[in-house]
Amino acid sequence: MPDTALMPIPGPLDPVPVAREVTPRGDGRIDLVGLPRPRIAELLEQAGLDRKQARLRSRQLFHWLYHRGVTGFEAMTDIAKTMRPWLAERFVIGRPEVVEAQHSTDGTRKWLLRTSDGHDFEMVFIPDADRGTLCVSSQVGCTLNCSFCHTGTMRLVRNLTPGEIVGQVMLARDGLGEWPRGTMVGLDGVEDEGGYTTDGRLLTNIVMMGMGEPLYNFDHVRDALQLVMDGDGLALSKRRITLSTSGVIPMMERCGQEIGVNLAVSLHGVRKEVRDELVPLNRKYGIEDLLAACAAYPGASNARRITFEYVMLKDRNDSDEDAHELVRLLRKYDLPAKVNLIPFNPWPGSGYECSTPERIRRFSDIVFEGGISAPVRTPRGRDIDAACGQLKTAAEKRSRADRDRDRDAAAAAASAEHLVHP
Repeated sequence: MPDTALMPIPGPLDPVPVAREVTPRGDGRIDLVGLPRPRIAELLEQAGLDRKQARLRSRQLFHWLYHRGVTGFEAMTDIAKTMRPWLAERFVIGRPEVVEAQHSTDGTRKWLLRTSDGHDFEMVFIPDADRGTLCVSSQVGCTLNCSFCHTGTMRLVRNLTPGEIVGQVMLARDGLGEWPRGTMVGLDGVEDEGGYTTDGRLLTNIVMMGMGEPLYNFDHVRDALQLVMDGDGLALSKRRITLSTSGVIPMMERCGQEIGVNLAVSLHGVRKEVRDELVPLNRKYGIEDLLAACAAYPGASNARRITFEYVMLKDRNDSDEDAHELVRLLRKYDLPAKVNLIPFNPWPGSGYECSTPERIRRFSDIVFEGGISAPVRTPRGRDIDAACGQLKTAAEKRSRADRDRDRDAAAAAASAEHLVHP
């Protein structure tokens, strides 16, 4: 039942200081999505609640935000009705704005999203028979300039905040209808929806493989993934989360220690001159040093293998000699490894071609014969430019003004339809 034992609600106060980990809003309110319980409690204290009440409210808000997925304070039935408007005046429960949503013929979904300060980025959901994987972005744009990757040709605009990162997961849960169902006794003895498991759910896995280099936005990615893994919130196991890096060696050990998720490394070449071209970061952090860092990655084992991503480029990195060298390097460092072979997804002006199916199969066979798993990834979402390395096209094909006009026209059409058929 609603809480009635409340201390008086504070009166109008100066705006609560905007936390550095959130994007400032024009209306002065603070978005709570992306904030952990202690930070929510701190903001509530700054807004005028005493410490005990702030801690209680932060616990309730955390539950409603991350476990129940509500988007408005009016839905929080265990918070007194008089308290809810007070919260709404000072805070907001945000989601990234959906500018455009696309569905591929193979079931892949892609969303073009916009931050509250007007920057566009993308996320992709890939359904499979045994899992559903959400590809999450960590930055607006990218700074790595990988020559084969369309996303890498974008300029880096800024890092995404924890709220903008975890907000992608929450938005996908919204779209897939996957917030908990059923009832149980929850906070303060009120009826609550059922617990979170991945059983029967479409979204079961997360990969930090969207726009940007996650380890160049380490603090925000860590904070967002800790919310995703929190047992009282989204409660997704760290074994179902994979972080992909191009090889930011100084941050890899911290990633294993502070986040503890699976690691994927964008390798793409085994000869220095080739990887220097494909992944320019190799000029700073070379292959041998990268593989040594992978061997030292906390938690790596045969049960939790490191994934090496290898895009197949015709006559660049796909020879028998390349395959044998890949096996030699991985065996040299005794790495518990799996190699994902990725057929190149072409884009205008790339200058590369995809290896032939026969060459990809031969490459895979050599790596398998060397005792290392090397499956060929089935391209997904190519018809909507949602495949690996393509997360730029839709955001730049059409101007923002074009998309805004289309959206306004669709809204006007829907309104007219309602007037004709109320």
